[in-house]
Amino acid sequence: MDNKFIYTSAIRKIRKMKARKKIIQGGSSAGKTFGIIPILIDKAIKEPFIDITIIGCSVPHLKGGAMKDFLKIMKITKRFIRDNWNDTNRKYTFSNGSTIEFVNADGDKAIGPRRNILYVNEANLIDYNTYNQLAIRTSGDIYIDFNPVNKFWAHSEVLEEADSELLILTYKDNEGLPETVKNELLSKREKAKTSEFWKNWCKVYLDGQIGMLEGVVFDSWKIVDKIPPTATLVGHGLDFGFTNDPSVLIAIFKSDNELYFDEIFYNKGLLNSHIHNKIQSAGITTNIYADSADPKSIAELQLLGSNIQPAQKGPDSIMFGLSKMLEYKLNITRSSVNLKAEFTAYCWKKDKEGNTLNQPIDDYNHGIDAIRYGLKDIIYGSRNYFAF
Repeated sequence: MDNKFIYTSAIRKIRKMKARKKIIQGGSSAGKTFGIIPILIDKAIKEPFIDITIIGCSVPHLKGGAMKDFLKIMKITKRFIRDNWNDTNRKYTFSNGSTIEFVNADGDKAIGPRRNILYVNEANLIDYNTYNQLAIRTSGDIYIDFNPVNKFWAHSEVLEEADSELLILTYKDNEGLPETVKNELLSKREKAKTSEFWKNWCKVYLDGQIGMLEGVVFDSWKIVDKIPPTATLVGHGLDFGFTNDPSVLIAIFKSDNELYFDEIFYNKGLLNSHIHNKIQSAGITTNIYADSADPKSIAELQLLGSNIQPAQKGPDSIMFGLSKMLEYKLNITRSSVNLKAEFTAYCWKKDKEGNTLNQPIDDYNHGIDAIRYGLKDIIYGSRNYFAF
């Protein structure tokens, strides 16, 4: 694909998809991005005054992936007009008034105005709330692509909807793939014969099938439709975020040796006044334990009237909290979309040799951190100990 455009099987298969929400699951070098973008360019050229948004998890991610491929395809097909490209806004305006813009999910303009077509690139790196806000502002087709390293909201939420369909692509669907890259991919088959890691790797990146993250922290938990009537509310936990991370509030219930978690909100860009309003709307009057590392936010929420208390962090607070959680059977409500995604992806760190360390990754943990804060009373009661 370096010097000429190749009409691949991936493009043909994507074009045949009929549902509004087109979920394209595929392995490495399957031509997902290089298949979707030409279709979007074609739509922009043929239909005047339509707006297309391509969203990625960050600006560097876009520049090294979808945006790079877009510019490359435009130049290879001799459609690129330099004056039509706004590098600052990462937006191309066609002569007929149609536009294709590139938006980063961690930016202030992630949601943005309404659009006609949406493309969520490597969707497993973007939280469900961001996707949902984008989707309800999109009048036409939605394209969602990803490497299937594990199940996430595209499977549990979008595929459950009537207007969606799934397409699985592999390297075999990309006729433009250089032989050197293809041979490098196929060399992993031999490694897979004696290694569970490479067996899983081949399942995901060669065959485009859903794999399993190795070393997940919570490998046994269930989804429930609702909190059972036998469960008692034991607390709420709040984790603060803003631009890059969400603010998260989780309600925690207990019944015998089981804990139940319900996601109250999980949103980026919330001011403390917004958090207070959401707490009031949820009708929460009991103690909410929040990260003590943000005393200013706690003080502001207290002044606004929210019953927020600091959850102090003792030595090894993360590991201690996780160990306590693992003493219980864990359940998550079906509506807690983002928390389910965290439990699926939250895993132990690995060293350079691939050995599992007794320390979790610092990612996919906003709701989990909120749970650790909220569990203060269930572990210590009302005694003045450090919370975990």
